[in-house]
Amino acid sequence: MDILADAIAAAVVEEMKPLLEMLSVRPRLLTVEQAGVYVGRTPNAVRILLSRGAFPAVRADGRTMLDVQDLDRWIDQNKN
Repeated sequence: MDILADAIAAAVVEEMKPLLEMLSVRPRLLTVEQAGVYVGRTPNAVRILLSRGAFPAVRADGRTMLDVQDLDRWIDQNKN
């Protein structure tokens, strides 16, 4: 039983890492995973939105980052 509980705890911690990272520092650029947490979407959904041009990406050093200001603008534009 302890092995199962440890495995579940480890999975929860791994899933919560992007959120926990965001709470400790307020960066302007977010990873795809962090952006997903920020806008309430999965990382895959964020990638799809990126590919459709919903918001621009900041690409450097082989990493794709998203600007919080672009995400906020996207949120504001999609309010009903």
